Amino acid sequence: MEKEWAGTTYGNGWMHKWLIRMLRFIDVRILYGFVSIFVIPVCLAINPSRGLIYRYLRKRQKNGIIRAAWLTYVNHCLFGQVVVDRFAMYAGKKFEVEIDGYDNYLRLADNPDGFIQLSAHIGNYEIAGYTLKAEKKKFNALVFFGEKESVMRNRQKLFSTTNINMIAIRPDMGHLFEINAALANGEVVSMPSDRVFGSDKHLAIDFLGEKAKFPYGPFSIATMRGLEVIAVNVLKISAKKYKIIVTPLCYDGQAPRKEQIRQLSSAYVKELERVVNLYPTQWYNYFEFWENDN
Repeated sequence: MEKEWAGTTYGNGWMHKWLIRMLRFIDVRILYGFVSIFVIPVCLAINPSRGLIYRYLRKRQKNGIIRAAWLTYVNHCLFGQVVVDRFAMYAGKKFEVEIDGYDNYLRLADNPDGFIQLSAHIGNYEIAGYTLKAEKKKFNALVFFGEKESVMRNRQKLFSTTNINMIAIRPDMGHLFEINAALANGEVVSMPSDRVFGSDKHLAIDFLGEKAKFPYGPFSIATMRGLEVIAVNVLKISAKKYKIIVTPLCYDGQAPRKEQIRQLSSAYVKELERVVNLYPTQWYNYFEFWENDN
């Protein structure tokens, strides 16, 4: 098995500060070009993500050998652009955002009960945190515990003017107490749902023609409380524009609990598969994902 990506933003604190300062004065497209020509080829040479994405594009998206290799490069270039965009936001730049299904979000935001928002490693989900704001509810976003301090600090700076709280996903599962408290208070909890992390408990679900491991926790928490759930995916449309897709996920709250979890997880995976097929090169799940992927 290949070593997986660590899940953190590359670089150290001073590099991030330098990048933010630069982006205050230059167009993001200049850095896109630099990253594509000088950074991505090096990353492809040394990073295990190369093989993981190539197999996904070759076996799951059914591309030929040459096209899969080319799209692997394109995928990493787009990921580099997403990272640049993230620091551009820290530098104060704005992106145009189109929202598909915004009425679904507003309906839940106006409801006194809490709800769960499921995300994935596709596009640039962080944009959603700065765009989908529930004025009447606190928004709690689960983030990777091992992320760089400089990235967390810049996120917190942007979130300081919003009603957003970050909950770090910790190996000891301590974040579950914060999640339960937030939902009990009628707040929003945003959870990544396409990577097994912390607990090994998972669901094996058909995804792009093969069984893949999805975390059990998000679906269990939602059905335990009978909460409404939406899937939110954020895709890059152009250099300065993103599209947010908000989709309600339905399940029968009167069915046995095990069946509720099956229905909800199946609805989520079906929506994720739909979006991934629409934007196949924006899938950035650089982890061993499918059960039989060697």
